[in-house]
Amino acid sequence: MGERRLLQAVVALGCLVPILGGGLGIVRGLAMVGIATAAPAADAHFRYLSGLLLAVGFGFLSTVPRIERRASRFRLLAAIVVVGGLGRLLSLVLTGAPDAPTLFPLGMELAVTPLLVLWQARVVRVANATAAS
Repeated sequence: MGERRLLQAVVALGCLVPILGGGLGIVRGLAMVGIATAAPAADAHFRYLSGLLLAVGFGFLSTVPRIERRASRFRLLAAIVVVGGLGRLLSLVLTGAPDAPTLFPLGMELAVTPLLVLWQARVVRVANATAAS
């Protein structure tokens, strides 16, 4: 399997995290994180943010077919994810370590996503070099 195909497979698989998490958050609301009752505004906000997460997942998925040609979109989505991860990291600093299921997305946001950006940039460079020769 070539490097481009491997990156496409990894990104497609990684898209399952925001797509499933966002979809579940929209459907279950705060119950997804163990909160049985909350103010309607809190529930609405959580579901809204879950919708954004779902959209980010679909946005990344849209880069997969021509991943070497979607660098701007890929980087913008990655920046959104990293900023969200920084917010989650601030929460960890201010309120303490969350449960393990919450640490998994933090790792995806602040470690895996930047590594994928570097990998995608390499695939773009290789594709451009191949096209130029």
